[in-house]
Amino acid sequence: MTKRIWNQCLKEWAQFRRDRLTVALAFLLPLAVLLIFGYAIRLETNNIPLAVQDFDRSPLSRAYIERIFATNKFQPTAWAGNDPLENAIDPGVAKAAVIIPPDFSRQVQADQPSPVQVLVDGSDVNNARVIENSIRATTQFFLSSSGLQPGSPRVATQTRLWFNPGLKEALYIVPGTYAVTLWIFPSMLSSLAMVREKERNTIVQVYASDLSAAEFLLGKGLAYLAIAIGQALVVMGVGTILFGVWFAGDPTPLLVGTPIFLANSILFGLFVGSRAGNISGAIQGVAILGFLTALLLSGFIYPLSNIPFPLSVLTYIIPTRYYIEITRDAFVRGAGWAGVWLFLLALIVLGFLLFNATRRVLSHMQLPD
Repeated sequence: MTKRIWNQCLKEWAQFRRDRLTVALAFLLPLAVLLIFGYAIRLETNNIPLAVQDFDRSPLSRAYIERIFATNKFQPTAWAGNDPLENAIDPGVAKAAVIIPPDFSRQVQADQPSPVQVLVDGSDVNNARVIENSIRATTQFFLSSSGLQPGSPRVATQTRLWFNPGLKEALYIVPGTYAVTLWIFPSMLSSLAMVREKERNTIVQVYASDLSAAEFLLGKGLAYLAIAIGQALVVMGVGTILFGVWFAGDPTPLLVGTPIFLANSILFGLFVGSRAGNISGAIQGVAILGFLTALLLSGFIYPLSNIPFPLSVLTYIIPTRYYIEITRDAFVRGAGWAGVWLFLLALIVLGFLLFNATRRVLSHMQLPD
């Protein structure tokens, strides 16, 4: 049995090496995705165009405006006209406008409320929330730092950031990108390999031989597992060099979990390939069932708590969900085995289910003795 599995593995390895274009794309495409996601995805909104209309034109109003732009959340925008809503926000020149009344400084210095009008473009919900919260916080800080806040606050909070004190987005995005990338491309390679067996009718020879479905899957999967480990080393190595993402604690959970996750990816690709009738169907199956779920239902960008029922139930059978927790723990939190052992167990269970599902499909297709 072991010899038959090994021979099948060597056969798959020889076929993979023979196609140089596939070999190149197997390593270049994951790197391209890493670069695109690592540099393009930004969860923090900066440089929001902001229009200002200052009717007071006093040193206090100018200091208030300077404080708003000192947050680096906003950038001043030039606009023509007298109405910031009509001339700046409606045409899309600015995402928000701050209108300071003529008696702003006089009322503030007299300890009287001075309403400052803020108009926000609500078509982008995330930007609107960032603008609202930033201006509220900046106004409170401006009043307190200028000694204009009436009374002293009874409660003072002191905030300390753990795990990522520099608020580097790469520490959050890049480990998640590892999971998405290593889910898509190994499964794509294995699904295409399975479909080629069917298109070339070489799968019939396998069915007619004494090679069982389990042996066939283990042999084919072992070859692509070695390829996937190579992809993981390349992707994580480049990610470490370009983004400075390094281990935050014990790396052994990641070292153990990565081959298990890659095995899940390969088994998923073999399952899709065994069900697809051609290469186009295999690619569409991996793209829809694999990429979209890994991107949207794994917690890569959006918190899992935001996914509504019943779609939230589907997240429990997405292996990427668990591997993202392992990678983020390895590179950001550093909790080690105590924090991720349950995710490793979930990957093992899902891999076992994928293996049995694919084996049953192939067993039903085998020729009877």
